[in-house]
Amino acid sequence: MKTALIIGSTGLIGSELLKILLESSDYAQVVTFVKRDTGIQHTKLKQHIIDFDKPEMYQDLIVGDDLFCTIGTTIKNAGSQEAFRKVDFTYPKQFATIALQQNIKQFLLVSSLNADAASNNFYLKTKGEIQEFLKSAPFESVSILQPSLLLGQRNEFRFGEKVGAFFMKMFSFIFQGNLKKYQPIEGVKVAKAMYKLAKKNTAGFNIYESDVIQELGN
Repeated sequence: MKTALIIGSTGLIGSELLKILLESSDYAQVVTFVKRDTGIQHTKLKQHIIDFDKPEMYQDLIVGDDLFCTIGTTIKNAGSQEAFRKVDFTYPKQFATIALQQNIKQFLLVSSLNADAASNNFYLKTKGEIQEFLKSAPFESVSILQPSLLLGQRNEFRFGEKVGAFFMKMFSFIFQGNLKKYQPIEGVKVAKAMYKLAKKNTAGFNIYESDVIQELGN
């Protein structure tokens, strides 16, 4: 059996993914890297409280088979573009770099629909830049999940998401055909899809848009 590692295990998707991995017979151990004690207890769980600004201090702990990155924030919650970029680009890049050094074979990342390194939108540009980095990283398997607007109960309140989700639910009948990928998606479905993709372990660099994630997460 394998060892799974997660950064972002306290967020909307990460917390659901953690539950799935702890219940899975495919993983003997689940290792999380967090800023503070979560209080979660499980025989398979190994929690490391770390300083994310000094990942090199913990490289000997980043050992396993599959690294799941569900970490992310918003510019508003981070407080600045610089702080946002640190969470959504620097941390994933640093962990991925150490993971390669530690011979981890598979990396899975939650990105965003329409992420593009050439975008004029800072959020989408940053998401696209971490994707570009991973595209050139020599993992055996990289899975990029690009969900649309996320639904679910977060630890922090995101007003824009709440308003967007309300209106997108009201007009859900619009999201057909080519627009299907823009339909809001439950965080738990993204977590389920991520787990299924890890089991498939498809070789190379692969991007999965929100409509595909919806189907995998059912």
